[in-house]
This record gives sequence, C-alpha cells and structure tokens, in this order.
Amino acid sequence: MLKSIIQNENLLTEDWGVSQRHKTHEVQIGKVRIGGNNPIAVQSMTNTDTADIQGTVQQIIELVDAGSELVRVTVNNDKSAQAIPKIKNSLIKQGHDIPIIGDFHYNGHVILSNYPACAESLDKYRINPGNVGFGQAQDSNFKAIIDIALHYNKPVRIGVNWGSLDQQTLVQLMNENAKLTNPRPANEIMIAAVVKSALESAHLAETYSMASDKIILSTKMSHVRDVVMAYTLLARHSNYALHVGLTEAGLGTKGIVASTSAIGYLLQNGIGDTIRVSTTPRPGASRTEEVEICQHILQTSGLRQFRPYVTSCPGCGRTTSTLFQHMTQDMEHYFQIVNGPGESKQAHIGISLPGTGESPRMPVYVDGKRLTILKGETTMTEFKRIVENYVEEKYGKNHT
Repeated sequence: MLKSIIQNENLLTEDWGVSQRHKTHEVQIGKVRIGGNNPIAVQSMTNTDTADIQGTVQQIIELVDAGSELVRVTVNNDKSAQAIPKIKNSLIKQGHDIPIIGDFHYNGHVILSNYPACAESLDKYRINPGNVGFGQAQDSNFKAIIDIALHYNKPVRIGVNWGSLDQQTLVQLMNENAKLTNPRPANEIMIAAVVKSALESAHLAETYSMASDKIILSTKMSHVRDVVMAYTLLARHSNYALHVGLTEAGLGTKGIVASTSAIGYLLQNGIGDTIRVSTTPRPGASRTEEVEICQHILQTSGLRQFRPYVTSCPGCGRTTSTLFQHMTQDMEHYFQIVNGPGESKQAHIGISLPGTGESPRMPVYVDGKRLTILKGETTMTEFKRIVENYVEEKYGKNHT
C-alpha cells in the first residue's frame, strides 16, 4: 500500500487545502461586513440582564476587548428595550461602536413596534421562526418584524434551533417520511425540518421585500453530526450568509471539544461567515472565554491570525527536564517552542531545548534560520527579548 502511494505521480498535485469557501451574499451589520470574501467574524453574547445598563455595557466592552466583532443581547421585555439606546450611546461614547444584535423570542414584533428607539439602535435582529407566533399569527408576527427591519434598514438573522422548531413543519415531514418505502431515521427528519424552516422563512422574508443580502441564516443543533449535516444542506441549497455554531454545547472541555469539532469541520469545508461558541461558562468565569475559543478555531484552521502561537513539545523519555514546561507556560502568548532543531526551523521562532544529559545549549531559529545559541541563567530573558522584537517588527503594537 505504501509503495503504491509513493509511486503515485499525482499525489503531490492533489489539492490538500481547505475547500473553497461557500459563496454567500455580503451583509452589512453596522460597521462590520460579513459574507462574500470578508473575514469570518467572531460573535458573542452577553449574559447580563440587559436592563442593567452599566453591567451590560461593561460586559460588552470586555467581549470587544477580547476580540468579539459582533455582540448579541437579549431583548425580552420593556425595560431591556428601553435600555438598548442607552447601551448603544454609552458604548459609542467610550469608543466602542460595535454592532449590537437584538435577540427576540415570542414578543419581538411587539417590542420593536412599541420601542422605535430600540429598533433603530440595534444593528441586526435575530428571529426564531419557531416562536414568533403560532398558526396565522406566526406569519403576521414574522412579517411585522421584517417590516420594521425594512423601515430601519436592518439585516435579520433567521435562527432555527432544534429545541424550538416549528412543529407544523416537523409533523409535515414526519408524515411524508412515514409514507416512504424506506423511511429515513428520525434525527434526519429533524435536520431536514430545521433546514426547511430556515429556507422557507428566508423565502417568506424576501416575498415581504427583504433583499437576500439582508438575511443571515443559522440552523443550530446540540450534536456535532447533526449540526454538520444541517449546515451542509443549508449551504448546498442557498447562498445566504451563514452564522455557524453548536447550541447548548455544554460546560468546560466537553463544550469546547464539541464546538470545535462542529465549527472547525464546517469552516474547513468553506461553510460559515460568522461563528459563535455557545459554551456554558463556569460560575464566576469570564464570558470572554467563548471569544478566545472562536479565535483559536479560526487561527488553527488557517483562516485568520490573531496572535503568535505556542507549539510545544509534549515531553517524552528523551527530555526529563521540566524547563520546556515552564517556558511554555510563561511564554504562551508570545512564541512557538518546538521539539527539536528540525521542527524549530518550521516555526516563526523556534528554540530547541536540551535532552536528558545534553549540554544546556539551545539554538534559536527565526523564520527557519539559526539566529543564535542561548545558554546560562539569562536564557529566558534573552529568548523573550528575541520574541518581543520579532512580534514588534512583524505585527506592530496592535499585533493581536
């Protein structure tokens, strides 16, 4: 088998890169443009009571400083709607003109109608077609939100979640599936219903005169395979801008791994224009963790660059010293440490650490060429200076 691979003359001419990005409409959200050829944007969401103006502003600024490019807030009652213009004005005064997205459930049509200042201050509305109303009221409530978005020239995200799926659509597909000779599994019917709901809602919005470049779609589910299938179908059948994420991802490592598996796979296949990691924060933990995870996903996927990265040796019997562990921890945000001279040459900045019993001489490589050899007690200080000089030269003061 190995011989046949080595002798395959076409092996090195095959395309090993990321799949071509799914071509979507370009959408303007405040001062941020997504879709088309624009960079994939990082989105986050506050968990403060939106009526708490000071607390919400503070958390939004924390998210923005961490790298969030769009922030969603809950708008679920009169007080939160009244707070939106004040939140927006406070952010602008503090130099943070970040796009703010209003998240509506059940009563969005009422809130936006009753509070025009809220409707005007928001940069995008998020609608869940599964809970804007029921029966005939569903279409009229949906239309009311679309009409307001048109009046204020705002884009909308039609976000379908499996947990609040329009039951009429699901029942229709379940009945059709039951009549098939070989019915599809129930979870595939759920996925099809989620995608169908999103596409039909987008089409309905267009019949109400909303342009396709004002529409973003999302089809979030809680399991990696389901999310991948849903977004793959969505991308196959439309060119709307897509907001990608895994809903209810979970806490800690589980949430990070699940989100990364789903979002990373979709991005590698060219699907996604904005992303959000919806992990459950630990008690007292900063909300900014979800922003950092998004940045890591984008950077490790080779799609955006946010900071210098550390690539460090996991350790083995050849190196019983713990020096590399301390260096990795100390310099995580500044440089790349790798395993040996050959690997060091592949890093932007690499240092080859001594193995067990080896002389404590550590060659440093910059962009593949050996710059110097470090030794002695000043090694960390000297290496850090080399890294900082490199970062300043390559990235400037705003390298992150």
